[in-house]
Amino acid sequence: MSVSSALLLMDRNLLTRKQNARLDKQNDLGWKLFGKIPLRENAQKESKKVQKEYEDQAGRASRPPSPKQNVRKNLDFEPLSTTALILEDRPANLPAKPAEEAQKHRQQYEEMVVQAKKRELKEAQRRKKQLEERCRQEESIGNAVLTWNNEILPNWETMWCSRKVRDLWWQGIPPSVRGKVWSLAIGNELNITHELFHICLARAKERWRCFSAGGPDADSEDAGFSAADREASLELIKLDISRTFPNLCIFQQGGPYHDMLHSVLGAYTCYRPDVGYVQGMSFIAAVLILNLDTADAFIAFSNLLNKPCQMAFFRVDHGLMLTYFAAFEVFFEENLPKLFTHFKKNSLTPDIYLIDWIFTLYSKSLPLDLACRIWDVFCRDGEEFLFRTALGILRLFEDILTRMDFIHVAQFLTRLPEDLPADEVFASIAAVQMQSRSKKWAQVLTALQRDSRETEKGSPSLRH
Repeated sequence: MSVSSALLLMDRNLLTRKQNARLDKQNDLGWKLFGKIPLRENAQKESKKVQKEYEDQAGRASRPPSPKQNVRKNLDFEPLSTTALILEDRPANLPAKPAEEAQKHRQQYEEMVVQAKKRELKEAQRRKKQLEERCRQEESIGNAVLTWNNEILPNWETMWCSRKVRDLWWQGIPPSVRGKVWSLAIGNELNITHELFHICLARAKERWRCFSAGGPDADSEDAGFSAADREASLELIKLDISRTFPNLCIFQQGGPYHDMLHSVLGAYTCYRPDVGYVQGMSFIAAVLILNLDTADAFIAFSNLLNKPCQMAFFRVDHGLMLTYFAAFEVFFEENLPKLFTHFKKNSLTPDIYLIDWIFTLYSKSLPLDLACRIWDVFCRDGEEFLFRTALGILRLFEDILTRMDFIHVAQFLTRLPEDLPADEVFASIAAVQMQSRSKKWAQVLTALQRDSRETEKGSPSLRH
């Protein structure tokens, strides 16, 4: 081998050794960057040595951690990452925490853990309380259903007015028997049959076809009312159905109860063309449909609207409506004198808020489950309970209303809170006394009606 060849071989070997040494150094840096040790021949011994060096540098002995140091492992739950940072010591390449700061952070962490556990315990207790209350209500409803089905309904005529039944009635009728109780309590003084309902419904459907086709029958008259009036009334039904309990989405077009509601309202319009359809009727019919089949809902609906108070409002008998308002104000002043004076001062007359409540029997103004409880007692006590309920609502919010002006009172009473608790509302209603100067509601109303006929000036107050 020549000298030049030997020199070339030595240069290559030297270059190869330098490149391997550079690669080993890079590998060592790369492993150290991720906290690991490169593999060597004595890997096991090296790992123990490096581990000991790391513990010495971090200030940690190789003995088992104390209970305080191991607090994270003993927790019942894994804390959030942000709170866990408080518990961790700083990395070895950063200055150690001062003892006071470390103690402060540990205390903060322990306080956060305690507060988190308190919140969890409080939430668990709340859920447990809700579950117990739900079970209690379900058990109470189940017992009430047995009482109504086995004792009251089979002996309705003799038991419906007993003290026991009235107390049970006040607590709310179970939904499964509500429709049957409503039908019995409302009665059927008009003697409407299922056959009459189907006749009126067929007539309404024929009218709808005539109106849509523009046939000659659309120009006929019935009971002194023009076809245009009847058409407007029937067309208003279609518009109002879509606005009936829109959140439930069951009465709108395509909903399961749309056709039933349309049928009841259309049949009633043909049954009572002198009354026709009036806005607000759709809510009453809808509540009945939720508790009765279509024909029975029509019978209850027709008899309910035939009551004096409902007929006065739906036929817009201004004189009689003013009489009802005057009677209401007698008991308003008797029960809530401070609020009554405030309303008078701000010219807040009962028609501003009572009309909507009476027209829909509170089904539009109150949550549906609460409105059904109002209906329960209304079917038992009649129109008096409608005005007693109004006074109960005013009494419940008396402190708020006395601080409001005309605009805010009107807005509040026309849009009552959606989360009204039934127990509080009924407790407020129970506190209302429907007796003024030893006269009950019916006596006050009769006296006002007599005075109204005699003076022909509306409805003077009994207070004069």
